[in-house]
Amino acid sequence: MKAVHFGAGNIGRGFVGLILHKAGYEIVFADVAAELIDSLAAADSYQVHEVGAEPRTETVDNFRALNSASNEAGVIEEIATADMVTTAVGPNILKFVAPLIAQAIKARADDLPPLQVLACENALYATNNLRAEVAVAVDAETLAAKAIFANTAVDRIVPAQDPAAGLDVTVEDFFEWAIESAPFGDNVPDIADVHFVDNLEPYIERKLFTVNTGHATVAYHGYLRGAETLSAAMAIPEVAAEVDAVLAETSAMLVAKHGFDAADHADYVATCTRRFSNPHLPDTPERVGRSPLRKLSRNERFISPASELAASGTTPHAILRAVGAAMQFTVAEDPESVRMMELRSSLTAPEFVTEVMGLREGDALFAAAVETVSAQS
Repeated sequence: MKAVHFGAGNIGRGFVGLILHKAGYEIVFADVAAELIDSLAAADSYQVHEVGAEPRTETVDNFRALNSASNEAGVIEEIATADMVTTAVGPNILKFVAPLIAQAIKARADDLPPLQVLACENALYATNNLRAEVAVAVDAETLAAKAIFANTAVDRIVPAQDPAAGLDVTVEDFFEWAIESAPFGDNVPDIADVHFVDNLEPYIERKLFTVNTGHATVAYHGYLRGAETLSAAMAIPEVAAEVDAVLAETSAMLVAKHGFDAADHADYVATCTRRFSNPHLPDTPERVGRSPLRKLSRNERFISPASELAASGTTPHAILRAVGAAMQFTVAEDPESVRMMELRSSLTAPEFVTEVMGLREGDALFAAAVETVSAQS
């Protein structure tokens, strides 16, 4: 079995690559980072160090690496003969890998089983977005015959790495990877560490609105209080209280919407807050908080659950406080932070809410969001 994986960074090597390796796949890493790809191509193996309550080290081998910028033809050829193609490149980069996948699908031999395509991104239904990009260049009949697109929900905290580690990756010892099973019919892949589920939406939203919302809340409130790491931020009582308050709001929405057992969901939330406090993960508010404009957008971790709560008649005070903290994230090294500061100075509060958060007058959350933005001006 062979899988082509776009994104040879820490998540690609320390999460997706590791799980596929353990399932018996040969992995072909594809990336535009020349130095990284050259290092991978020259290596026989790398190690993944899982840290936390149950630390262990896994060795990954049986992989190759190709530069997807300078060797597009080689990447297309590998995908055309692969069983699976996965991505961990960021939601905004999918449009750049889609043309290569499209060409590979068109070149795929008719006697091969359909290519399994999985976008493993921190975004709602990222594979649907990737499919839409691929469909621009592939007719519907060919796409249906030669490819299967399945949405996924992925969860593993992978902090910034020590440059001296080389290809080795340090990750938390917790992970979860859920994939919708319906697109595969009777041919569900045999991957021991993956949960194949009938309905993926509850898993996607539980993860996004608990892990991602909570993680960003720690980052933004911790940043305002000068915390150097996420675990240090969680040790600040005011930050921990804000995280608890935010997750109480998202929990109420998730339990009501998806019918989660309240006690089971409370256990899941407790597990997540313990993960944020993991002292073995030297993550920083600056890294976790980067790209605030994306994180404040309509279908992301704050505005989406806040909008659902507002529509049900509940004002999400804690989430809005986290939004306010995010708007004070001024990190010169982060382009989105710089752009957010520009927008804050050039737009009125209603304009900012419309342009950045995707809310309009008449939306249940609009007035409260405008009030939150106005308070940061």
